[in-house]
Amino acid sequence: MTTGAPTPTHPARPRRSRLLTYLPLGVAAWLVLEIWLLTMVAGATGGITVFLLLLAALVLGSVVIKQAGRRAFQNLNEALQRGGAPSGSNGGGNGLMMLGGLLLMIPGLISDALGLLLLIPPVQQALGRYAERTVDRKLREATQGTLGGAFQQARMHRPDGKVVQGEVIRDEPSDEPRDPPQGPRPPLTH
Repeated sequence: MTTGAPTPTHPARPRRSRLLTYLPLGVAAWLVLEIWLLTMVAGATGGITVFLLLLAALVLGSVVIKQAGRRAFQNLNEALQRGGAPSGSNGGGNGLMMLGGLLLMIPGLISDALGLLLLIPPVQQALGRYAERTVDRKLREATQGTLGGAFQQARMHRPDGKVVQGEVIRDEPSDEPRDPPQGPRPPLTH
């Protein structure tokens, strides 16, 4: 007989992050704002002007993505010819250029403005430095000094945050066959 707290029949659901909670609302608000802005510009200038703006942004975005991809491939070839790893000197710039091109290709004036903003070199450098610092900080927090520590923590904690304790019992090989256990297994206790 055990004298601990009863085991819940329904495991507690892990808590959703704020990003996952508000992301659908943010995307919906962005879409409504894009459509409203396009209709306002179409009402002021005409539908042909809006169509030409969107077409120009699509063409510019595809040219930017093609150029950034070509430059990234060229950097990779040069690094492989030197016999080393690709340098991180412009890797973030190429990625941000591709993101800017993708934002230009998405229909909408707000996404076009953000895409054009990402094509400005000082903005690229500032965002690249910020992203690098953020990734470094998150990696340090996740590993707590060693990568093995992160894997150890991942093994010990269940998704609901509870720690599962137990021990490994290894059977010694024997000549006689074992009988399988009969009936239900006894419950685990703390």
